[in-house]
Order: sequence, then C-alpha cells, then structure tokens
Amino acid sequence: MNKLLPLLFIGLIFSATARASLEDTVSLLKPSVVGIGVYTPTGQPKNQLYGTGFVIGDGTYIVTNKHVIEQELDDNLLQKLAVFTGKGQAAKVKLAELIASDKEHDIAILKISGQALPALSLAKKDFRREGSTIAFTGFPIGAVLGLYPVTHQGIIAAITPTIIPVDDARQISIAMLKRLRDPYLVYQLDATAYPGNSGSAMYDIKTGEVIGIINKVFVQQSKETVISKPSGITYAIPVKYLHKLLKKHNIKS
Repeated sequence: MNKLLPLLFIGLIFSATARASLEDTVSLLKPSVVGIGVYTPTGQPKNQLYGTGFVIGDGTYIVTNKHVIEQELDDNLLQKLAVFTGKGQAAKVKLAELIASDKEHDIAILKISGQALPALSLAKKDFRREGSTIAFTGFPIGAVLGLYPVTHQGIIAAITPTIIPVDDARQISIAMLKRLRDPYLVYQLDATAYPGNSGSAMYDIKTGEVIGIINKVFVQQSKETVISKPSGITYAIPVKYLHKLLKKHNIKS
C-alpha cells in the first residue's frame, strides 16, 4: 500500500496540471470565439445567432460551417450576415461577408472590417490520434441570455468515414450518394455538441491549436440518417480541409 501512495500522489499532480492547462487555454481562446448569425436593424430581436465561429489569420477572417450561414437574408428588412463578439449583454455586432466556402466539407470563411480580433493558430494537416483529449468552445443553445461561450471536453473516439451503410437504397439521398462514392474521414468525438456549437473550433487543450471544426448537422445527415432519434454523437471536420480552402483563396492562416 505504501508503494502505491507516491504513484497516487503523482497521478493527482498530473490531473491538477491537466485541469490548469485547460483552464488557461480556455481563458486565452475565448476572445477568438464568436457568434454567427443575422443582424436585422429594424427587427425584434435585432440579433439572431445560428452558430459559432472562430477567428484566424490577421484577425479579420472568421471560420464557421457553411450550413450556419445559409439562412436567406431579407433585403426588405435590411438583414445582414453578422459576427457577434464580446460577452454577455454587451455583445457587439460586426457585419461580415462570405469570401470562400467548401460545400463538400461544409466550411465557410467570412471577412469582417474594422478592428482585428485575436486569432487562433491552426494545427498541421496530420490527423490527431484516437484517444487524444480535445475541447471546443461555442454557443450550444444560442444567445437567449447573452453571449456566453461554453466549453465542452472529450476525446477523439474514432476517425471514421462520413457515411455508413443503410438498410435500403431508398434511404440514400443524392448528397449521400456523392459522398458514398468518395467518402472522406472525419473525427467522431466522445463529447456532446448542440446545434449552436456548429462551426466551433475543436482544439488541443494544451496548445490551443485548432485541429477540427465542430459539425453538428452536415455529417449527421450522412452518418445518422437511418437513426430515428439523434444519438448525441458529435463529429468534427479535420483542419486539413480548412488549410486547402485557405490555400485555394490565398488566405494566410
């Protein structure tokens, strides 16, 4: 028993260090986490949040999921695509424009004007190992009470294709058929995300580097169509596809 005490003590120190590391990382990352939605100057409410995004590059580029910004804007109401920054009820609105997108991997890059925001660093293109500890910070249930980013922690449970077999060919949609012909690998996570988390950065808890983009809707349309009730499984698009999109449009990360 006495021999086990030093090992137990070391384990406690390691656990405390890991927690402190995540606390520090979250504190540093939060200013780079933004809300994505629509600004309606004459509306009530004026701000509608549909998902999460994160800042990269020179501080004026925002990454999110493409499906998050597909809400049709009403010109009669002067609606604009918007990025929400700050915290709580003191959130600020920055108008944004779409400058690049990748429909296949559900990635969109927005551009904002004005003062630059703190940017996140992107990890290299290599896949992280299964079992790696990750976290993501975003707005899971929107901004009903204000802009309060929430952090979830988990592990990479698997690296898996975007589509799984179905029982009946009638269950396969055109979009699914395209991905079935040329599936790509995504991260499956042991962590629960909600619709508002779509577009959140999935990051290394020690370095804060972005290793994927949380995707709550797009991938589940492929992998979980045959499941009558949502499983709660969360997926993330690997950062390698963001690197490709940035390179294609000559955007520095």
